[in-house]
Amino acid sequence: MPKVAYSEEEKAHIRAQLITTALSLMARQGIRHTKVEQVYHAVGISRTFFYSFFPTKEDLIIETLYAQQPKLLALARRLMDDPKHSWQEGVRAFLEACCYGEKSGVAVMTLQEQQQLFARLSPDSYRQFRQKQAALFWELLRCFGVEPDDGRVALMINLCLTVVILRRAIPDTLPLLVPEAADATVDFQIDAIIAALARMRGA
Repeated sequence: MPKVAYSEEEKAHIRAQLITTALSLMARQGIRHTKVEQVYHAVGISRTFFYSFFPTKEDLIIETLYAQQPKLLALARRLMDDPKHSWQEGVRAFLEACCYGEKSGVAVMTLQEQQQLFARLSPDSYRQFRQKQAALFWELLRCFGVEPDDGRVALMINLCLTVVILRRAIPDTLPLLVPEAADATVDFQIDAIIAALARMRGA
């Protein structure tokens, strides 16, 4: 018989479990292919109870992306502090982890997923996401030894998300691009991002 009442502590634990489970599934099989049924079944709660935590799948996705941000920053710091890596190797390993999220446990939105998600966000939710996104990249730049400012943060958001999205978009979303050259294209773009960061460090 299902449990009728949960303490606030139990609810907080279940909510954290839902986010952790969703992040694992989204990283492995993509956001679009992750169903809320998979998430609440894995945690062992009912559909009704799930929606008491997250009224829509979009709410779950946003919270999952927020929960991933400190993990990304911790990964960047770990790579940059690793004496086995040069500065360039550390930055490259971080960017590759983001581009090939299914291998590294990083959930990444495709172009279509971004469009669908942000079409349903309220203006306040959109502003909050932008603020958290900028804060993450501000800290990432500092981690990479670059003095951040608003312009550099905005540029790095665009450069990093462009390579991640492009890698996900070939060939389904961008069928005129050559899939056989997808990995080489990602390598080229990562090299360009590393070169841009190196110039910022030098400046």
